Amino acid sequence: MSALKIIPVTVGLSLFLACGETDPARNYSIDLEQGGKKFQAGQQVGIRIENKSDQVVDSVRYFLDGDPLVGAEGYISLNSPSLGTKTLQARIFSDGKSIILDREILLLAREQPEIYTYEILNTFPHDRNAFTQGLEFYGDTLYESTGRNGTSSLRKVDYRTGQVLKSFDLEKQYFGEGITILGDTIYMLTWKEGIGFLFDRETLRKTGTFRYGKSKEGWGLCNDGEQLYKSDGTQRIWLLDPATLEEKRAIQTVTNRSVFNKANELEYVNGKIYANVWQKESMMIIDARSGAIEGVVNFGGLRKQVAQHKDLDVFNGVAYHRERNTFFVTGKNWDKLFEVRIFKRD
Repeated sequence: MSALKIIPVTVGLSLFLACGETDPARNYSIDLEQGGKKFQAGQQVGIRIENKSDQVVDSVRYFLDGDPLVGAEGYISLNSPSLGTKTLQARIFSDGKSIILDREILLLAREQPEIYTYEILNTFPHDRNAFTQGLEFYGDTLYESTGRNGTSSLRKVDYRTGQVLKSFDLEKQYFGEGITILGDTIYMLTWKEGIGFLFDRETLRKTGTFRYGKSKEGWGLCNDGEQLYKSDGTQRIWLLDPATLEEKRAIQTVTNRSVFNKANELEYVNGKIYANVWQKESMMIIDARSGAIEGVVNFGGLRKQVAQHKDLDVFNGVAYHRERNTFFVTGKNWDKLFEVRIFKRD
């Protein structure tokens, strides 16, 4: 492909109107060789500045979400640690002045997701009245959160027998959502109430609350040992400071073709976020740094292996058992909990 050269551009003298000086940025625009707004991470793109006037441009620098971009003359390389909607910025220097141009682009993953499947290793009993929202292991003990107004709870469970060892019921106005455990604290979300709860891991005693910041809903939670990750029903997964619970920033979940906004229950394992796909028998494997969806696990057929009844609902709930190096999955109002091994499909 031929580069789009950055040609000398010029701008006329500023005009003064009754309301003041015209915006000099109106004399420029950013032209990208491929056109449109969708690009792959790391893609090299021809770029130029188009002008509509006659003042010589001294130099142009390009940035992506504030980070400088590099490339050969007439090209830029779209490198970024995270993906999704980005602001491509040109900083034009002319006659001692700086002019800023912004253009929104969508930065997608380089590769399409790989397809995974599963093998059932063990099957355990599970409370079919539990509208499962979150699952997480601490050692060999399973913790579970359930939802719906009037039946939302936090539970400590013996996964081998399905026995609920200890529980805390939320007040009727709260619809319980995902959980995660960091140290001695359990963090639990609610759906639309804009509030989360803190519990003592051992006693399940409520120790505090926190309010959501930039996100409107609570869906899933996980952590990497230092910070929390929170899904909210959009393409964003928010990174929360565990001390203040402030949403510091977000990654966006994308494939090589588009953004994806159905991440529900979350589990963090070795730099990857395993996320239930809302209302689907599948799970995404997401790079926790970039947001790239690197794999999709097809759990088709699993729902057929549980008791079929009128309250049976969707596949939801994922917990990783570190000592066994396996995943445990279930669904809302399922009477079974499955221990599975996940592997790439041939």
